Amino acid sequence: MSLIGETQGASPADLIKEGSDAGFAKDVVEASRELPVIVDFWATWCGPCKTLGPALERAVLAAKGKVKLVKIDIDKNPVFAGQLRVQSIPTVYAFLDGRPVDGFMGAVPESQVKAFVDRLVAAAGPGAPNEVDELVAMAKESLDLGDIGGAAQAYAQALQAEPDNLVAIGGLARCYLAGGDPERAAEIVAMAPADARTPDLESVRAALALAKAAPSETAEYEQRLARDPKDHDARLEYAKALAGRGDFQGAVDQLLMIIEADREWNDQAARKQLLTVFDAAGPASDVAKQGRRRLSSILFS
Repeated sequence: MSLIGETQGASPADLIKEGSDAGFAKDVVEASRELPVIVDFWATWCGPCKTLGPALERAVLAAKGKVKLVKIDIDKNPVFAGQLRVQSIPTVYAFLDGRPVDGFMGAVPESQVKAFVDRLVAAAGPGAPNEVDELVAMAKESLDLGDIGGAAQAYAQALQAEPDNLVAIGGLARCYLAGGDPERAAEIVAMAPADARTPDLESVRAALALAKAAPSETAEYEQRLARDPKDHDARLEYAKALAGRGDFQGAVDQLLMIIEADREWNDQAARKQLLTVFDAAGPASDVAKQGRRRLSSILFS
């Protein structure tokens, strides 16, 4: 049941709309630079979606024009659901300033839906960047420039002011991971709810999972590959070891070699591992972008 048409003031059609892959950039990414945008990934056959959808609509309408909702049927529009690694529905993402900043999975109670929307509205602020926004922006710039210490300090200051700031949590975890302290990175990630999603949180979680599953030594696999370059088992383990060390580009190269030789090998084990490496590197990283282009070239050649 839709609540579109049951409000006064702001036009419901402007606040709640059916989205699509074709309109995602305009309706979500671009629109979130002006107002926060919530994306509800759902499907007609999903029972919990029928509970969560109306609750989201009520919360968005109650915010009186401070947030928008875009509903995307994943059966008709699978592209961005796939890019955002939606694995079950309903899944909800919140976009602000062109990027995902929060999210959750499953049909949560209406009180949690309202708190989620209120948190997003508060994060958007009155229009001008607040002190926490400025700290997070400064931290991200420092991290992009390789100043891990400066970035960590700024993220930590942001968290002192807003302990539940998911962007700052993910950013600080990235700093510890980049600094060679995965245990501390895992502790920081654990500060966020298990179902919370931001690009940095997803990246760090994937990197930690890769490190945990990585073989400690590579000599055995290098020797096996020297004897038999078609030994896919050895190449997969070698790629896991490289990814565990943070050599994502090296891991991608090895995994693409397997896929190029036999894309269906071992129930597409190489492709599944490759997607995890892309997550760890970050969806906007050169490793992920170039790797996806190379993967598409192989799959559609």
